[in-house]
Amino acid sequence: MDVPENFNAIHEAALLNARKAEADFVVAHGHTAYCGFAWVHINEKASTKFGRVLKQLGFRSAYNGGLDLWNPGGSYTQSMDVKEAGADAYAETLRQHGVKAYACSRAD
Repeated sequence: MDVPENFNAIHEAALLNARKAEADFVVAHGHTAYCGFAWVHINEKASTKFGRVLKQLGFRSAYNGGLDLWNPGGSYTQSMDVKEAGADAYAETLRQHGVKAYACSRAD
């Protein structure tokens, strides 16, 4: 995939949306007791131009290929639900700009 125009601005907007989604979730539901992790996955090779841009922005190589950005909302909670809200918001922002991004999670 080609690097979307103004991707740094898209990334910053996605981070803000992730933080807001996490804060809104906490206000509405609190910190739920289910512990876990959440991240965003993009199926892009690290060696491509877009892959190199993603790595500069904090994405890491994923175990099964592609690149992952863990905890895009930056929360310090253990609540998987809060982290999922942030990952969902980040991925949705990227999808709105034509990037196939997926929110992923797993329990701890």
